[in-house]
Amino acid sequence: MVGDRGLALAVYVLYLLGYITGITAIIGVIIAYLQAGSANPLMKSHYTFQIRTFVFGLIYFLVGLLFLYLAVGALILLWAIVWSLVRNVKGLLALNRNDPIANPESWMFGD
Repeated sequence: MVGDRGLALAVYVLYLLGYITGITAIIGVIIAYLQAGSANPLMKSHYTFQIRTFVFGLIYFLVGLLFLYLAVGALILLWAIVWSLVRNVKGLLALNRNDPIANPESWMFGD
């Protein structure tokens, strides 16, 4: 059976695959939501970080699409990709070190 650490890793991988497929990110956020309530504090910080990454990434994406007819929309979409990529990589590195996310409710990178 896969433990919390394995599921948190799976969510990060699903998010990264989401850049290609889209649907895997939705599967990832569902897993994070379902696991967050029963997780230990270390894993809860990762699940909270993952949920917020999905939600704010979706907001950035939708705002970017809304303003795509203006040049600023493309910049917002680029920011959304870079922002979420950095958050996912930082989360993976922290999980690999068995560290919690220092500030999982941060809008930026969890520092």
